[in-house]
Amino acid sequence: MSRYSPEEKVKIARHPERPGTADFIEHLFTDFFEQRGDRLCGEDASILGGIARFHGRPVTVIGHRKGKNLAENLRCNFGMPSPEGYRKAQRLMRQAEKFGRPIFTFVDTPGAYPGKEAEERGQGEAIAQCLALMSSLEVPILSVITGEGGSGGALALAVANRVLMLEHAVYSVLSPEGFASILWKDSSRAGEACAVMKLTAQDLRRGGIVQGVLREPEEGAHTNWEAAFRTVDAALVKELALLDKLKGPALVRQRYDMFRAMGQNLPLAGKEDS
Repeated sequence: MSRYSPEEKVKIARHPERPGTADFIEHLFTDFFEQRGDRLCGEDASILGGIARFHGRPVTVIGHRKGKNLAENLRCNFGMPSPEGYRKAQRLMRQAEKFGRPIFTFVDTPGAYPGKEAEERGQGEAIAQCLALMSSLEVPILSVITGEGGSGGALALAVANRVLMLEHAVYSVLSPEGFASILWKDSSRAGEACAVMKLTAQDLRRGGIVQGVLREPEEGAHTNWEAAFRTVDAALVKELALLDKLKGPALVRQRYDMFRAMGQNLPLAGKEDS
């Protein structure tokens, strides 16, 4: 059982010093070459992606990017992608399949940008196309939820063969503040919502929503980046080796079966993880 409450885990997941996608790319991959633009409308800095090498093997890496200070946060729209970002991700995924490269995604977003301009440019359609495309790719896909995993904006990069979560990350249908506003008409009850939503890695592992929980340093990944990187690296090496045993249509079938089975064996409410 975790020493932290769900509300405390949300705060840790949102910590500004928590390692983000750019940090995982820098420490886990080599020869990273960023690719920009959706070849349709523009570039979205809140999605970082490109080709790299993982232990010498060519791969594609894609993830949400928030930034580490106000200027970076503004440039990356606080990690809330617009349609251009999701279309860029689709472009990189199709390229990965063409060249037989495994895909790694790193999820850390409060959700897709809900602004009027994003909706006008097809935000919902862009997310839906990501879901459909990832469902059909015949290459291994590994997703790691490193911080916040908010709503469809997170799921758009997490239709993977294996979905892993850092121990203090969270993954939910919407933010606790949004949940409290909708259910109780009172956003100040967000802390209460955290417990109701079952958004912690431990809750989601019990429900089969994620397939692995990766241990963090006791106070959170932001307190010891190197330890977090070692844990994630070892997990990705292990999971990729297992997925390499599946080829083409078998990867698609495994992904389909895994998502179809999610939530079917939920334990009784209130039962704690050992």
